[in-house]
Amino acid sequence: MMAKIPVDPNAMRALQDLKIEIANEIGVANELNNKHDIHNVFRGGKVGGNMTKRMIEMAERSLTNGKE
Repeated sequence: MMAKIPVDPNAMRALQDLKIEIANEIGVANELNNKHDIHNVFRGGKVGGNMTKRMIEMAERSLTNGKE
């Protein structure tokens, strides 16, 4: 089993920023401030689903170099 070490050290920060951005967009950012463990909000659900969707869109753009 491989360790969950990001290839790029900035990857974890970028993912955390994406979580917060999406939480703000879908209106659950206030829940982040009320949780002792911020990571519980991100287990599945709308935030995780939207993160996945956004990362797929970013990867598709990257593969096509922004051309459609």
